Amino acid sequence: MSFKKKIVIISPHFPPSNLAAVHRSRLFAQHLPEFGWEPIIVTVHEKYYEEELDPNLEKLLPKELRVVKTNALSTKPIRIIGDIGIRGFYSMYKTTVELIINEKVDFLYIPIPSHFAALLGRLIHKKTGVKYGIDYIDPWVHQWPGTEKKLSKHWWSMKLAEWLEPWAVKNASLITGVAEGYYKDVLERNPHLKKNSLQVAMPYGGEKEDIKILKSLKLKPYLFEKKNGVKDFVYGGAMLPKAFQPLEMVMKAIANNKAFFKDVRIHFIGSGKSPNDPNGYNIRELAMKYGLWESIFFEYPKRIPYLDVLTHLNASEGAFILGSTEPHYTPSKVYQAVLSEKPVFAILHKDSSACEIITKSNVGTTLTFNGENDLSTIEEQLVLKWEEYENFRSQYDTKNINSEAFEQYSAFRVTQILASELDKL
Repeated sequence: MSFKKKIVIISPHFPPSNLAAVHRSRLFAQHLPEFGWEPIIVTVHEKYYEEELDPNLEKLLPKELRVVKTNALSTKPIRIIGDIGIRGFYSMYKTTVELIINEKVDFLYIPIPSHFAALLGRLIHKKTGVKYGIDYIDPWVHQWPGTEKKLSKHWWSMKLAEWLEPWAVKNASLITGVAEGYYKDVLERNPHLKKNSLQVAMPYGGEKEDIKILKSLKLKPYLFEKKNGVKDFVYGGAMLPKAFQPLEMVMKAIANNKAFFKDVRIHFIGSGKSPNDPNGYNIRELAMKYGLWESIFFEYPKRIPYLDVLTHLNASEGAFILGSTEPHYTPSKVYQAVLSEKPVFAILHKDSSACEIITKSNVGTTLTFNGENDLSTIEEQLVLKWEEYENFRSQYDTKNINSEAFEQYSAFRVTQILASELDKL
């Protein structure tokens, strides 16, 4: 296949890394050739990763995809620096510059995190003149629990982000994100970008091919066993700091209506404080507070492979999706649930784009609330909405899923948006 244009995507983590962010670069790389762009992935070699690897993820990669792996500083025998964007910074810089000089590369694209990798854009632009863009999978400058304490580690991290981000984005030609809210403040802090760059929001998107490959692997669930008279629901993925308040309202409502939920088990998978820590419980304390631990709520803190999460979702009665008090947050779990054809029960901010995805695709029931000042709505409406969900689930037929409505959220369509912006540049 011949291409008119080349794009280098710097993705410090890439399959077989099992971190959630790798799917952004993976899916773009899968579909960009269909729009005339040849992707080249520059990543750090997996021998330098700290997280456990998932070899099955490499089976999801296009066979013709070009992946260039670099060296990095090791964390052994002494771990001085953890962030892969710092440890692999020089090697990724050197490798990318060589690629751009030796080949006709038209664009450089850097999804973040790792946030430090964003600094490569301006440096490489200065060296080679190639245009670059930054994709916000997560916000860089934002407040999270602990940042309010001056001179603390979290406070210094936030301050460092405030200092580095303006430098990184100064000459960017493209600013993107999984939702507008992820980069809206970037434009306010750096108003020159409104004139000097293109901006576009693109959700994660779902990939049908993942489900086909999953079926061929014939994986089995191993975290829970089915029990007669018990309905299992799966929450797969990390817990956001601003999702704990909504979760507490859920637990409060269930604790006050235990008989109603007596046959329900909700499994939180990979929701721990650290990807590799099997004991890094995030929700156990809250569940114990309301007397729901290991009766209704179960947690498996350690991150398990992406395809294993889908396997457990397939073994469940449905997907449990919990949003954040931030309106821009759209859980990528929604796409997995729709493509797995599992009925969805979601608790989301009313302005989250996930609400529209679930409604238009006809895949479940959504309980919405309006931010931190409206959390009582969750407690007040949970039983009523769960009743509505059970009625929906009892009549659920995958033939009624509106696939056409969901198509706009496919990885193919999302990549088409990116390719359109690249063509403009």
